[in-house]
Amino acid sequence: MNRILLAASALVAVPAFAQTSPPQPPQAATAIPSSPPVATTIAPPSVVPPVVPRRHKPSPAELRVRTANAKATQEPAAPAFVNAVQVYPYGEGVLYRLFAAPERVSDIALQPGEAIVSVAAGDTARWTVGDTTSGSGESRRVHILVKPFAAGLSTNLVITTDRRAYHLQLDSTPATAMAALSWTYPQDEMIAIRRQQASAEAARPVAAGLAVEQLNFAYAVTGDRPAWRPLRAFDDGRQTFVEFPASVSVGEAPPLFVIGDRGDAQLVNYRMTGRFYVVDRLFDTAELRLGTKKQAVVRIVRVGADSSRRRRTS
Repeated sequence: MNRILLAASALVAVPAFAQTSPPQPPQAATAIPSSPPVATTIAPPSVVPPVVPRRHKPSPAELRVRTANAKATQEPAAPAFVNAVQVYPYGEGVLYRLFAAPERVSDIALQPGEAIVSVAAGDTARWTVGDTTSGSGESRRVHILVKPFAAGLSTNLVITTDRRAYHLQLDSTPATAMAALSWTYPQDEMIAIRRQQASAEAARPVAAGLAVEQLNFAYAVTGDRPAWRPLRAFDDGRQTFVEFPASVSVGEAPPLFVIGDRGDAQLVNYRMTGRFYVVDRLFDTAELRLGTKKQAVVRIVRVGADSSRRRRTS
């Protein structure tokens, strides 16, 4: 009986074991097909043309300024060098060229006795500008010293003094620098020459070449006593000379009138030479008159003129 039960239970168990499926090896994951990609069109970046700066076209007025500056520029000249100093003739409104170089100081020497009022440079960041003096008294001289920081620089310099104004064009080169420059002053020299001529003319004897024995000093000076009252008058038989004090050169000179036979006054031609009036004729009576409200009158009479006039009229 027990065998039958065991057999039966075995029979029952076998089907139960048979129904259990053995473990299956893991299967690879099956890819889920995705939808086809949507084609996206990307526009290329727009090409922006580079901004080209518009070329400046100078106006007619600018062209005139450039032309004027070019014509007014004075360049260094070989004959104008005195050793290493370029000597320019000074002229009003001239632009003077100065070449400078880094690590080199260029000296701008002014006229002795000239004093600076102001110094202005167009580029003070890349140029060093200073001043110093040499000498003393009347020979004291101002020097403007300039130095660039690099080559290829260009600027201008304006120097004003108690006498004039200087305009300079500064250009820096890699290694060539002018040691110094100065000026000559033709106008001042002409003024000095004229003063020397005037002094020599004033110092020259007005009666040079005349024989003393031929001079007639028989003239009387009467009337008011202004500062310009003549010291004397004389003639050489052909011309009459009226001598004034030295102060007449700094004051107003009185006009000379010749008094006629009827007492009428006539303005006579004369020239002034130093302290003398030179009249190219003889006269008996003349008057010097100056002033309006209170007129000063000085009378010059040739001694013996009244008697000679009476003899001519009798």
